Amino acid sequence: MNRKVIITADGSTTIHLEDLEESYHSRHGAIQEAKHVFLKSGLQLFYEQKHISILEIGFGTGLNAFLTLLEAEAKKLEIEYDGVEKFPVVFEEIQKCNFAKELNVDRAPFDLMHKISWEIRSNISANFRLRKRKQDFFDINDINKYDLVYFDAFGASVQPELWTERIFSKMFIALKNNGVLVTYSAKGSVRRALQSVGFHVEKLQGPPGKREMLRAVKT
Repeated sequence: MNRKVIITADGSTTIHLEDLEESYHSRHGAIQEAKHVFLKSGLQLFYEQKHISILEIGFGTGLNAFLTLLEAEAKKLEIEYDGVEKFPVVFEEIQKCNFAKELNVDRAPFDLMHKISWEIRSNISANFRLRKRKQDFFDINDINKYDLVYFDAFGASVQPELWTERIFSKMFIALKNNGVLVTYSAKGSVRRALQSVGFHVEKLQGPPGKREMLRAVKT
């Protein structure tokens, strides 16, 4: 499959899968999308509790984890972060990602996230502990463990099986009571699948280039 690192509208990079016409991040702005969907609409809800556990579905380039690490340092949050990825991005592609440069921050923590071993929880900073899990999403069986899920799988047009009741039921079980799932998707079929497994779902304003997104709460 042809893969190419490209520049998105806000100057940050993403990996584009040419055969599928799909990218790891929004071509309207990778950093802008990640900040809006996962930090503003998800992480900010938990600032007051200080210790936060996060599950990311689709670790990919590590952008969401990197932004979360930076936020943990800025807000003095203690974050335990699990990133699930079945097909890890190769380090050659990671080296072409310009997130640290665009954010004007030290690149070392970003590279460290990709150099640490899989399946072992590692301290990336004083406030951020990461475990990368090389795992099929269908094999996730966590119970009542996470405050927040970043659901960042490839779009339903490319991998529809990842946006179904079967997967969202696993997310519901993995979350603690009052836990939250956020995703860039706003498809009606996704909203209905989330609701069918027990989530309370609301539409929010989407990131640049997208009118709406979804936030789901385990109530």
